[in-house]
Amino acid sequence: MKISIVCVGKIKESYFRDAIAEYSKRLTRYCKLEILEVADEKTPDGASEALEDDVKAKEAERILKKLPEDAYKIILDIGGCKTDSVAFGHRIEKLGVEGKSHIAFVIGGSLGLHGSVKQRADESLSFSDMTFPHQLMRVILLEQIYRGFRIVNGEPYHK
Repeated sequence: MKISIVCVGKIKESYFRDAIAEYSKRLTRYCKLEILEVADEKTPDGASEALEDDVKAKEAERILKKLPEDAYKIILDIGGCKTDSVAFGHRIEKLGVEGKSHIAFVIGGSLGLHGSVKQRADESLSFSDMTFPHQLMRVILLEQIYRGFRIVNGEPYHK
């Protein structure tokens, strides 16, 4: 299985980079992983709704250019469906069994995802009603993908 993560922005903090590297290394045993970063847009403080939508639209253009056409597309969105780790792992497994050998997860920037990206999604997933920094979300997503593979392979995982 191939997993792509299309995400907005670079990771500046070394502790996030270290965590991403660790989970990326662990995942090599279960899948081929690629992380595709696109540049984020600067948003001035107090930006209007129209300006925020413009920022999301510019980021969306970049995301859509990187989004693999052949992949099953799952966006991370606060309004998406919620699941637990066991069901998430089985969902990834089920997609593979159904012949979807490439899954692309999309993490938006600090303002979220533009409607044009949401329209291209096959599925929308929420990890919480809480808002997380997109840099941290990348770590959380990788950890949950790793945990999911361990679960479906019957391997021990921390509960």
